[in-house]
Amino acid sequence: MDNRLEEYILSHIDPEPELLKEIDREVHVKLLHASMMSGHLQGRLLKMLTRMIRPERVLEIGTFVGYSTLCFAEGLEENGEVHTIEIDDELEDFIRSNFAKSELANKIKLHIGDATQIIPEFEDESFGLAFIDADKELYWKYFEATLPKIRKGGFILVDNTLWYGKVVEKVESSDRATQGILNFNEKLANDDRVEKVILPVRDGITVVRKK
Repeated sequence: MDNRLEEYILSHIDPEPELLKEIDREVHVKLLHASMMSGHLQGRLLKMLTRMIRPERVLEIGTFVGYSTLCFAEGLEENGEVHTIEIDDELEDFIRSNFAKSELANKIKLHIGDATQIIPEFEDESFGLAFIDADKELYWKYFEATLPKIRKGGFILVDNTLWYGKVVEKVESSDRATQGILNFNEKLANDDRVEKVILPVRDGITVVRKK
């Protein structure tokens, strides 16, 4: 996106909360791969979608630093909760520190470990919304594990489904991340259990509704 257009958009949507600004600054100073964080535009979109869907429970696969988690928590009703799963235990202290600074911390349940092992522990159809933003090679596996946990009419949001535009380029066989995204997109396109649309926001967000 043209920088001027991006600046225009960000100046005409709801402002980024101060805590999220602080997290953004800290991530860019302390961590590699800061681009993995949702950021202002996507964060406000995640909050808005949560407001629209009004789930009682949200499942997030891939916490990273907790930025998107806090956006989901913002959008929840008073008694709602977010269950977020992060496989990198080295991030745990940083994540918990970010959550502890928020008045929404009581709505968040952090799980450290392999999502493919943790997701089956939840009851079927116990979530109204899920967000997949983790290992790209495992996207379809995450999706298949998540779908039974989503209530009928519930939604799954899948991040990075345009993957820097690589989905329309020639892909090297060694590029497993892009192959994983392509595999996911192709399988989802032919999956009649769900309705789906790709939004060209940031790096692509696919919105999936369970029939």
